[in-house]
Amino acid sequence: MARLFGTDGVRGLANRDLTAGLALGLAQASAVVLTSGRRAEERRAQGRRPVAVVARDPRISGEFITSAVAAGLASSGVDVLDAGVIPTPAAAFLIADIGADFGVMISASHNPAPDNGIKFFNFGGTKLPDDVEDRIEAVLDAGDQLLTPIAGDVGRIRRFADAEDRYVVHLLGTLPHRLDGIHVVLDCAHGAAAGVSPQVFTDAGARVTVIGADPDGLNINDGVGSTHLDNLARAVLEHGADVGIAHDGDADRCLAVDRDGNIVDGDQIMAILAVSMAERGVLKDRTLVATVMSNLGLKKAMAANGINMIESKVGDRYVLEELDAHGLSLGGEQSGHVIMTKFATTGDGILTGLHIVAEMARTGKTLAELASVMKVFPQILVNVRGVDHHALDGDVVIAQAVRDAETELGDTGRVLLRPSGTEPMVRVMVEAADQPTADRLAHALADVVQSRLALQPS
Repeated sequence: MARLFGTDGVRGLANRDLTAGLALGLAQASAVVLTSGRRAEERRAQGRRPVAVVARDPRISGEFITSAVAAGLASSGVDVLDAGVIPTPAAAFLIADIGADFGVMISASHNPAPDNGIKFFNFGGTKLPDDVEDRIEAVLDAGDQLLTPIAGDVGRIRRFADAEDRYVVHLLGTLPHRLDGIHVVLDCAHGAAAGVSPQVFTDAGARVTVIGADPDGLNINDGVGSTHLDNLARAVLEHGADVGIAHDGDADRCLAVDRDGNIVDGDQIMAILAVSMAERGVLKDRTLVATVMSNLGLKKAMAANGINMIESKVGDRYVLEELDAHGLSLGGEQSGHVIMTKFATTGDGILTGLHIVAEMARTGKTLAELASVMKVFPQILVNVRGVDHHALDGDVVIAQAVRDAETELGDTGRVLLRPSGTEPMVRVMVEAADQPTADRLAHALADVVQSRLALQPS
């Protein structure tokens, strides 16, 4: 059977793939696995039940899924603090802030409203490693190891009344500089940021114009947010704002536009923050973690500023693994997942946006001036479908074609071939000094991959 957990929890079409029954079962299984440690045992020995924070984004299916998760946890002897609609990074922060045993976030991030997902966080607000997710899945499949307390040992479900206020105070406490005098347009994606982001930016001193902040349960990510930046660019130009900040549905990522409506992506954001943190002496070991998909321009910008860069596999969990392994302070992805480990255990789009604007206020520079620290190399990604992606590494003809392309590019570009982890597909990525060269080499390599690895019709 296929693994239930994907790269970021369990996701699917709500009430088809992700049913109330599955949510209940996952919650019960998670209670078995995540309350089996020494800390939970000590809590029980003191006559106290384990505690879990549960939160969601505003999509309509989150209501019944949250109810099912809360029921599964309470029936397993776990006290539930229901934080309501808050960003994913807020849930992670609150788990650590109150010392909860674990937490659950119900969200499908940037996906459309019909989808939903369940993401688990460990004690301290950290994402679960693969082996712990596998243990939860094993308990769910077995179905005979569940906790069934009775009487006063069953869990209670209570509202986490000050959840949002705690998170707001935390965010404001991270700022190195107030945002006074800067006009910000915020696109909240009709998602979980709608109730928090405008308040925090306003409290930090910014003049705020808000779009995409009217969630109705069905409009999350619908033409708005970090995956649809045209509306934000138009709003920045229309209002004469200094900067635009876009979140996704659960507010764990941030992209930006400058005052001329130009997009500033996650790589450029990391470049801005890394240089700022290095100047202020708070970039640990003068090192940034980014994924193999980050633009070559980021690596060159870091080298020019005396900053090291470690590359991880694609996925914010792998960025976090490198950050933890080396005790570093900043990492992220081109998509806008940026992790600042001093303040967060996961990507936090509101935190990231605040610190971008704070750097504008600190330096007096525009976002475009700050982003100019990095030259973005033209990049193209070609997905070659219907191929045997498992055979990629052993094909000598493809390997030679890659070497030939790399020889032509020299130090003005790079090539990356990456097999999909879930489907018969190979991703061909080429960066070059100009777009025509990138396009030509990428499509030539894609043709080689297709001719060498094409699957035969069954």
